[in-house]
Amino acid sequence: MTSRIPGADEFTSRPIPREELLRQISPALPLHRIDDEQAGQVNALTYEVVRHRLWAITQEMGETLRRMSGSHVVTESNDFNFSICDELGEQVQVGAYNVGLIGSMDLAIVWTLRNRSANPGIAEGDMFLCNDPWIGGGLHQNDAAILAPIFHEGKLFGWTTAIAHQVDLGGPRPGSFSPSAQDVFGEALPTPPIKVVRDGVLQRDVADAWVRRSRLPHLVGLDLRAKIAANNNAAEQILRLIAKYGADTVKAVMRRMMDDAERRLRAKLTALPDGTWTAVGYQEQSGTGDRGLHAIKVAMTKERDRLVFDFRGTDGQTGIINCPYPGLRAGIVFTMLPLLAGDIPWAAGGLMRCFEIVTDEDTLTNASFPAAVGKGPFGPAWGAGNLVAEVLAKMLDAEPDHRRDVQSICNGTTDLCVVSGVDVRGGGGKGFVSPIFDVMAGGYGAQVYHDGVDTGGRLIIPSARAPDVEMTEYLYPLVALWRREQTDSGGPGRQRGGMSGSVCYVQHPDQTGTMSLVVSGTGKVANQNVGLAGGYPGNSQLDLVVRGIDVPQLARATAIPADLDELGGDIEVLPCEGESLLGPGDALYLHWQAGGGYGDPLLRPAGNVAEDVRQARVSVEAAREVYGVVLREDGEVDAAATDETRGKLRQRRATGSGLPDTRPTPIGAPDLTGARRLDDNLAVVDSPAGGTVVCTHCGTRIGALADGALIAALARRDAAPADAGPHIWRDPSVYVDAEVVFRQLFCPGCLTAVHSRVVPVDHPLPDDDYRNWT
Repeated sequence: MTSRIPGADEFTSRPIPREELLRQISPALPLHRIDDEQAGQVNALTYEVVRHRLWAITQEMGETLRRMSGSHVVTESNDFNFSICDELGEQVQVGAYNVGLIGSMDLAIVWTLRNRSANPGIAEGDMFLCNDPWIGGGLHQNDAAILAPIFHEGKLFGWTTAIAHQVDLGGPRPGSFSPSAQDVFGEALPTPPIKVVRDGVLQRDVADAWVRRSRLPHLVGLDLRAKIAANNNAAEQILRLIAKYGADTVKAVMRRMMDDAERRLRAKLTALPDGTWTAVGYQEQSGTGDRGLHAIKVAMTKERDRLVFDFRGTDGQTGIINCPYPGLRAGIVFTMLPLLAGDIPWAAGGLMRCFEIVTDEDTLTNASFPAAVGKGPFGPAWGAGNLVAEVLAKMLDAEPDHRRDVQSICNGTTDLCVVSGVDVRGGGGKGFVSPIFDVMAGGYGAQVYHDGVDTGGRLIIPSARAPDVEMTEYLYPLVALWRREQTDSGGPGRQRGGMSGSVCYVQHPDQTGTMSLVVSGTGKVANQNVGLAGGYPGNSQLDLVVRGIDVPQLARATAIPADLDELGGDIEVLPCEGESLLGPGDALYLHWQAGGGYGDPLLRPAGNVAEDVRQARVSVEAAREVYGVVLREDGEVDAAATDETRGKLRQRRATGSGLPDTRPTPIGAPDLTGARRLDDNLAVVDSPAGGTVVCTHCGTRIGALADGALIAALARRDAAPADAGPHIWRDPSVYVDAEVVFRQLFCPGCLTAVHSRVVPVDHPLPDDDYRNWT
């Protein structure tokens, strides 16, 4: 670590071997432990009963938190999670809520064991409060965790944890997010693990200090007590299990759950091809006033039963777009669990044994104190997770038995917009702070055999929900003009990405004055929701304020506007990172991101495109210009015109790639006997590692698999971003100074797209290594 603050390096946490951790725990803290022989003695029936009971306990913790919390974040959007851990913090069972929130919970427990076991001590009835992103237990300061040790017969048996996003924990801006922060001291301050419950009693001085920092102390205080109650409920249930089956048996089940998860994931990895896959993504604007693009890079190497994620080469920490090491680890975990371990019980402690991280210090994804890290979860952590999803998909796509698990990138990140002000409805004067959580309804990425799910939620939050609009209007002085799925938002492809949506709010008619807006949204230029195998990215994120709408606050309105064009007024494009105001005559419009497509959209069956148009998923214009499908007035496919249009689009690709003005090779059914697929478009013949790559659609022999020969042999075209479709923002210069292009790589024969990205012009070409592929 290279912190500029003396002593700050003490407040960091990294995974360490169990035996080394044991040497750092105070001898005054007795631990309940079992040996390997005991761990293997539990019978199958008992194992299944106890395992399922532990899973049910995490669900019960969720219900406890929901019933007690008054926060919109918890009750409406499920932005929280729980875990059950062994005595050293390895996670045995995690909840199906926000998976990112448990990606580093074990690190927080490890730090607590190392630094609190001697002074002030860890005893029965204690609980610790933590929101320090460098220690773990959350991805930024708004993620506040309660760590609760469980004792049995005087020994530390295990831990439970409860964590939830808090709407406001102080700092210069409502919601604790400041786009202009220069370092962490311009945000909500982190708190390392501090004893908030002692011998079963809430410590009033600590609780008062905690809520005093917030603009919403009643909500923060209620959530504090709700998390304590969830942990108490879990401890009671676990102790009942111990009373029924014995402490050694329950611990044996916990150990076996992690070992089984590890074994199953290692077996899956062993069956997958070895190799190295790479990806590069970008964070836009490091803070207010910045106009740069900042790169995150990953090279994932899979060898036998282990993965190594190498993030070296990622840009240095800057502005607010940073996360510490625990956030990077969480980004990997919240991607791996649903995509690679979807068929394995989520005993995260076992799953995390199967990968390691290599990273430089002082970078966007491994920031040193006192970097600003408020954007950590939905900036670099999520951005790193997107890249991990991309390289995992490349690996899975090359293995026939696992292609069903391939998924293009889902909605990419969140569209953060925090609205705050004073609610004067009914003559009151109560302050409010609220992120717009409608954006939870993101589009899922397309798969090899299925379209993405429209407004399906969040990959990293399996139980994510968009709030009831009427509840939002009840809680805050806002009125929704619409919330709807957005035509053309899903990434075009042979399989279409799931649609995203948009929402438009105005102030309540009884509201006076202005509201403050804080916005942060990556994906407005270089899409986070990329497609795979030539599939196009989903829509660009877009946030607007429409000033001086024709019917302010809908007073005397006889019809509700159906679109931005009907609002009137002047449009203000909100930056990636910045602040603005919402007045009585204004409308706030947010259009969040959809899922990426899979495969070339020119290969999508014309009938499917026609159905998309009928369902308002795709416009008539996009059907023609992007998919090459021409519809008659009755909505049916004009087959002849479609063939002609698709031919012209392929020819345009050839011209833009500098290829001779000849007719593309016809699509057919080439003989691929003995070939092994790389993805939807490419296969290898002759031999797995040193063979020749051929097009699966026309049979053209493209080039050797090794040494970059394949990429060099592909046709390449850089076009304007608008060529990616009507869902892509046409003028990147509004946000960044870099030249941005729609880059595609094609089979040089039939001109089928094998790679499609909206990227800066200096973006590197793919550099995947199949030389060790077996």
